[in-house]
Amino acid sequence: MTPEELNLVVLAVSGVFLAGVIAVRISSRSGMPGMLLYLGIGLIIGEAGVGIRFDDSQLAYNLALLAVAVLLTDGGFTTRWADLRPVALRAGLLATAGVLLSVAIASTLAVLVLGLDLRTAILLSAMVSSTDAAAVFAILRRLPIKRGVRTTLEGESGFNDPPAIVLVSVVASDAWGQGTVAGMIGTGVYQLVAGALIGLVIARIGQVLLGRISLPSAGLYPLATLTIAMVAFAGAGVAGGSGLLAAYVAGIWLGNQALPHHSTTEGFTESLSWLAQIALFIMLGLLASPSELPAAIIPALVIGSALTFVARPISVWLCLAPFRVPWREKAFTSWAGLRGAVPIMLAIIPLTNNLPGASQMFHATFLLVVTFTLLQGPTLPGFAHRMKVTEAISPHSVTFESSPLEGIDAALVQVTVPGGSRLAGMYVEDLRLPRGSVLSMIIRGDEVLVPDRSTRLQQHDQLLLAVHTELLERTQRRLELLHEGGPLARWVASGRNRRRLIGGD
Repeated sequence: MTPEELNLVVLAVSGVFLAGVIAVRISSRSGMPGMLLYLGIGLIIGEAGVGIRFDDSQLAYNLALLAVAVLLTDGGFTTRWADLRPVALRAGLLATAGVLLSVAIASTLAVLVLGLDLRTAILLSAMVSSTDAAAVFAILRRLPIKRGVRTTLEGESGFNDPPAIVLVSVVASDAWGQGTVAGMIGTGVYQLVAGALIGLVIARIGQVLLGRISLPSAGLYPLATLTIAMVAFAGAGVAGGSGLLAAYVAGIWLGNQALPHHSTTEGFTESLSWLAQIALFIMLGLLASPSELPAAIIPALVIGSALTFVARPISVWLCLAPFRVPWREKAFTSWAGLRGAVPIMLAIIPLTNNLPGASQMFHATFLLVVTFTLLQGPTLPGFAHRMKVTEAISPHSVTFESSPLEGIDAALVQVTVPGGSRLAGMYVEDLRLPRGSVLSMIIRGDEVLVPDRSTRLQQHDQLLLAVHTELLERTQRRLELLHEGGPLARWVASGRNRRRLIGGD
């Protein structure tokens, strides 16, 4: 490739991504899900538009897998474990038993209505039965949904991609005709358990390394954090486990630790997540052939309707029945089962295995995702309001930035007091930070203050603390409780429960 050709390629790719960034703005103002605009860009520059031909299904699947791993890492990193823990079991049931129930119901209807053979019916149903992390994170986090409902859906979308991939991979492989049911179940369970354990172990090792190594540049910490998640992804894959589950578990663990430059890392993973999302949907749009879409209309509508209006509601109601979830929350959870990149990515697997009818399955899945995202996405805000699952927007959370101090077992922590925080108005002596945590400086506008016991905090103050490494998590938890509960944080947590909480020493 000559330098002139390289310049043209860079110019074209940059123009495509710039169009993707502009599409984000259009999406936020119009309410149209952004992924549809990205898919449209892919179709426009594809073989029926500009004329770019891309039909390497194996390369497309590998790139899609990496992009989804980045999306899941970011989704896990920005998920608070305190929010996920109370709903983890219900999210796990929706992601496993819920997916299997949806596949069973939708595939049965596909056989009866469309006359498909069992293997094709299961593949089509399994491809679209899992909710999509990219769609759920992108849409729900812009809505003031109740924390428990939103976290349940986010947890489900993060956990259900691996089971769906395992199911589609097994059914599309030679194991369908040669293996036993017990063997296929055993393979699936091993992949999920191995992925979760490897992701957790590698994340914990990475946490220790990040906490003890003082890197020469703050920009290296976000890069190292993402690399750890990718090591978990690849390591689980080498061991035969689920790399996507490993990446998601690693993201959750690392995102809930007091890592150096935590908020900078969060911004970095969010930026990469947007890049991965734009590239993923454009590539999937590029892979589709518009001439084959008309023949996929009937299968897409039948499978999509069976899933959205029959299989998904039944599976949600059954999986959430043991938890006494109000019917309004069940109804919203059912309707918010969004599809996106992962179903289309799964539809590439039959292409890579050269199965009969693979192209028809891919285009039926593509059309289903587009059609039902157009149906569900724009209606979610109004439906959430009618189902009374919205809540008032709470004050911004406290942000923490820490970096190891060279030569001593301590870190410098920067904390910003957000607007509306109950930290504002408190005296320094009332913070009662753990021994080994010292508030050494307050930056207030252009002033630099050395605090004493009578200093009173104000909104937007920047607090600089020197904290022993072992006390980072405890100090962060103490300040978060004060942010939510003020001086009574030792006894009350956000007014949601009355259990006694331990404050500082």
